[in-house]
Amino acid sequence: MGNTRSMLPLILVILFPYFVCSLSTQSPNITTDQSALLVLKSRVTSDPRNLLATNWSVTTSVCSWIGVTCGSKNIRVTALNLTGMGRVGTIPPDLGNLSFLSSLTIVNNSFQGSLPNQLANLRRLNHVNLGNNKISGEIPSWFGFFTRLRSLYLFGNNFTGLIPSSLCYLPKLEILSLEKNNLQGYIPVRIGNLSTLKILSLESNMLSGQIPGTIGDLLNLEVLSFRENNLTGPVPSSIGNLTFLSSLDFSYNTLSGTIPFQIGNLQNLEGLFLRHNNFTGFIPPSIFNMSTARVIRLGSNQLSGQLPPITGSGLPKLEGLFLELNELSGPIPSSISNASKLIILQLLNNSFSGIVPDTFGNLKDLQRFDISHNNLSSEPELRFLSSLTNCKDLEVVIFDDNPLISGELPVSVGNLSASVTLFYASHCSIKGRIPREIGNLSQLFWLGLDYNGFTGTIPATLGNLRELQNVNLGSNKLQGSIPSELCRLQRLTYLTLTDNELSGPIPACLGDVVSLRNLFLGLNKFTSIPSTLTRLNGLLFLELSSNSLTGSLPVDIGNWKSVTNLNLSENRFSGAIPSSIAGLMHLTHLSLSGNMLQGSVPQSFGELISLEYLDLSRNNLSGEIPKSLEKLRNLKYLNASFNRLQGEIPNGGPFGNYSSPSFIGNEDLCGSPQFQVPPCRTDDPSRGSSSSNLLKYILPTIGSAILISAVVIVLLRRQSDFGIAKLLGEEDSMAQTKTLATIGYMSPEYGSEGIVSTKGDVYSFGILEKEKGQQSWIAYLPFCQLALECSADLAEERIDIQQVVATLKKIKTIYLPST
Repeated sequence: MGNTRSMLPLILVILFPYFVCSLSTQSPNITTDQSALLVLKSRVTSDPRNLLATNWSVTTSVCSWIGVTCGSKNIRVTALNLTGMGRVGTIPPDLGNLSFLSSLTIVNNSFQGSLPNQLANLRRLNHVNLGNNKISGEIPSWFGFFTRLRSLYLFGNNFTGLIPSSLCYLPKLEILSLEKNNLQGYIPVRIGNLSTLKILSLESNMLSGQIPGTIGDLLNLEVLSFRENNLTGPVPSSIGNLTFLSSLDFSYNTLSGTIPFQIGNLQNLEGLFLRHNNFTGFIPPSIFNMSTARVIRLGSNQLSGQLPPITGSGLPKLEGLFLELNELSGPIPSSISNASKLIILQLLNNSFSGIVPDTFGNLKDLQRFDISHNNLSSEPELRFLSSLTNCKDLEVVIFDDNPLISGELPVSVGNLSASVTLFYASHCSIKGRIPREIGNLSQLFWLGLDYNGFTGTIPATLGNLRELQNVNLGSNKLQGSIPSELCRLQRLTYLTLTDNELSGPIPACLGDVVSLRNLFLGLNKFTSIPSTLTRLNGLLFLELSSNSLTGSLPVDIGNWKSVTNLNLSENRFSGAIPSSIAGLMHLTHLSLSGNMLQGSVPQSFGELISLEYLDLSRNNLSGEIPKSLEKLRNLKYLNASFNRLQGEIPNGGPFGNYSSPSFIGNEDLCGSPQFQVPPCRTDDPSRGSSSSNLLKYILPTIGSAILISAVVIVLLRRQSDFGIAKLLGEEDSMAQTKTLATIGYMSPEYGSEGIVSTKGDVYSFGILEKEKGQQSWIAYLPFCQLALECSADLAEERIDIQQVVATLKKIKTIYLPST
């Protein structure tokens, strides 16, 4: 009474303007109601079915309008229902003139803006449903003055601020639904005043603080949901007072402490949802004795200890048991089969140990079975798997990441339910052959047997599983070839055979499986890649690394237009990189390392604008690094090491982020000091091979005037005598001629056989270098060594002119002072 008296002044202040307004005007009537509804009609900016425009007409009685109900005693509007018509608009203040309105329902529309204060006039309201709109602002406190109100639905809007404490003084309220808003602050402590409340839903807000102990005063409560908030602290033990409760949902908070054993008192509870919190300690055994329970979800907590046994008639109606992602240990009790109505069993990601019970076959209605990521073992014959053949509605079988003591997959796997769609048994130490009977699972769309010890060949019967979309047999010891029967799987999107001992050519018919999006065949012994594979223009990932693949890269490699990751490394591919690679516009990762690729890096690489990772290392690539790579702004990793690249390393775009390891092993590269290569010169002899270029290179590098004089005499006096340009035409690299050169500088093969080649020029250069070494610059021993290598008697033993230039560059860098 004291609280009520203290609120009277506030009530009078709020209601006084409306009281004065009502005294100053004529008594409202049906015409007043019609006017108010016509204003509402004018505020609707979108009416997909056009019902208001065609039906709400002044030529017809307002009581016949769609969504309008009038009372029989007083001809006034008593109910307004505009449910689910997709209307957009705002709620006008005039709606507050519907003073006989007892039910207001505007659910599932797109009304916007805040609620006008004039709605406080609707004191006869007993039902309000404004759910699933876009109403914003704070929840008005005047809702607390609707003393007849039994249900208040404000869910799915944009309400902000606190839950008004005035809502805690509604004496007849049975349903309070405020979920899916942006409400903040604490749950009001006086919530316990709502003694008639049956449904309380505050889920999907931003509420904080602890659950008040007064929640235990709501003795008539049947549904309680606080999920997807940020509530903290323990669950009050007073929760055990709510004996009429059928659904309790505190999921997705940060509640802590132990689960109150008083929850076991809730003998009408059908759904217990406490997942995604920080609960610790044991699961109260009383929870496993609730005869009405249909779903128990305790996953994603820190619960520990052993699973309580299901004794007597406990859990006879249980359909779903979810205990995943906890720290539960010990054996799985065989009494779990006493929950005979169980449909879903999820025990994954715990620390259960011991032998998997072979009593699961008693769960005749079981559809989903997941005991993965535990420490469970089994008899070698995997009897628990055979027992599951009794579950004729089984759809999902998952037991991966358990050390099953090297058992073998039994042939009875083929007798599992025809409804099985997912079978996953990776990381289980399973040995032996994959039984051909697995081909009986006609509805299977996901098969995972990776990371085991399977031997033998891939069973051709997999080709019978026409629904298969994902096959993972990677990391086993499978041998032989890929059976062509797999090409029948026209829905296959994901095929992983990585890390086996498979051999032979990749089947050409795989190019007909156009549904493939991910193909992983790396770490095997495949010998060739079929040209048909480029038909798979929907591929996203292609992994063929570490095989024995030979030949050239597909000339139409650009057909893989959707591919994002392409790994062809550690094979024996040769030839050039096709310029059509520019067609891979979505490519982010490319590795061609560890092959025998030749030729230059295509300029078209610069068109791969999505590229983030590029590895061309350990090949025989030559020529310059294309400056077009400077356009690849997303390129975070580049490795071009151990090739035969030459010339200047680009320094624009992403090259500022690279260092020397990206280019090591390419002796003829030059550029910025950050790459630890020699600086480039504008007269770099790599830009030409004539004697004049050689002269331009040598002249600025000699530190001695005597040496300069001698060289000027390599190249000027003798050039006309043994210059190769004088002897060779443009179309031939070797020819025979009767022309004689200056005796003494002439190569042996030229004098004896009349054969002229660039090797002859090298010989003549070497003889000249010998003379100089014997005369005025004998101190420059590296030059002498170069002369000896150039003047070998046999042409095939002489180094070529490109090697001469490269050596001179090194001599200049290492031995000669900078000029």
